[in-house]
Amino acid sequence: MLFKDQVDFVRQHIKKNKLRVFMTILAATMGCAFLIVLASIGFGIQDTMRKEILQDQAITQVEVFPSENEELNLKEIKAVPFIGAIVQRTSMDTMTSFHFEDRMMSGDLRLTDMKEEEQSNLKLSEGRLPKNESEIIVGYHFAKNLWTDAERIKVEEGVEEADLPKGYEKSIIGKEVSLSLQPYESDGAFPERWDFTVVGVMENPAKDWIVDSSILMDESWLPKLTAAYEANGEQVPEIYTNTKIYTSSLEHVKSVTKDLKDMGYNVFSVSEQLEQIDVFFMAFKIGLIFVGTIAILISSIGIFNTMTMAVTERTREIGVMKAIGASPKLIERLFLMESAWIGIIGTLLAIVISYAVSFLANWLLPLVVGAALGEDEFSDLSITFSLIPWQLVLLASAMSIGVAMISGWRPARKATKIDVIQALRQEL
Repeated sequence: MLFKDQVDFVRQHIKKNKLRVFMTILAATMGCAFLIVLASIGFGIQDTMRKEILQDQAITQVEVFPSENEELNLKEIKAVPFIGAIVQRTSMDTMTSFHFEDRMMSGDLRLTDMKEEEQSNLKLSEGRLPKNESEIIVGYHFAKNLWTDAERIKVEEGVEEADLPKGYEKSIIGKEVSLSLQPYESDGAFPERWDFTVVGVMENPAKDWIVDSSILMDESWLPKLTAAYEANGEQVPEIYTNTKIYTSSLEHVKSVTKDLKDMGYNVFSVSEQLEQIDVFFMAFKIGLIFVGTIAILISSIGIFNTMTMAVTERTREIGVMKAIGASPKLIERLFLMESAWIGIIGTLLAIVISYAVSFLANWLLPLVVGAALGEDEFSDLSITFSLIPWQLVLLASAMSIGVAMISGWRPARKATKIDVIQALRQEL
């Protein structure tokens, strides 16, 4: 029998039992779609968390902490391959105030090596990096927090977030600001003031709730600032140093992290955090796929029953085929083709439905959750509730079609064992 005749044979039987075949395909579609949609939740949440982590910090950044009572050996660290820059930001346990015209604000003062900052590709929203000691760069919200005395009093009295003063609304680039120091134990600031020119503004933090009012200036100012405490009879405050290493590319983060750990340092990097998340979600996705597989196995019961009924109804037809010389392999192939057809059509429909459900979930769920929580901002967040990678589609398709073929194999084998004489004696 030609392949075309085999296809016609299968199609004719399907036409005779449209409703039963339709319900079987529907069961296969629901099982496969359930697997894909359920597993897509794990992929979606994992994708959201990975994006959140990568947005929140430099992807080539590695934080290094010395062991107790030890210091970092920068020469040793610099010898590690693929390190692009070592940025050490120093801060003092004191109050720092910055004055501009009739405005003032308190910010976090950090001293750093500007050359290393440049090598680490420090990103600015506007301006440039300092070229001399009298130039500084400020945080994204620095200008917005430069308030007048009247505005500050208003804030201290209590106002809604929407009514907060807008601060200095023009560009702060090129403007001159003054720095003054005030110990926490003292009632007043030191008489000394140092003038700086703002030449750059750092990027807006990835998280909306972070307010960046920090100030970066050259590390050469540290001796001058500590000398001011000694000149005013005050104890020099505690000085803290945070060390961050930047690798030449993302693929080298893992190797650099391992090398630093082998040297005895405490290390934290994005790669470690991503690995922990990937391990957790791997187990989570396997669990979801296992649950979804149960739905496919349940649908296989329907395919098995359909194929068993097909064999029973076509006993005489099978007998005639055997009588005219049809081989058992041909008869088995015909029934396997029919079960495969059910699996393929059900899988194709499931893929289409799954992508539609995924799209609607990512569009509607933020709106629904935002309305339920009473937070309009939630609908604007970039959250992926469902993500369907092509690997998941291939896995689900292989499982769905494979289960359909296995479900049809037993009835197909039964068809090959039908006795020709008894089949021909069966009444039409």
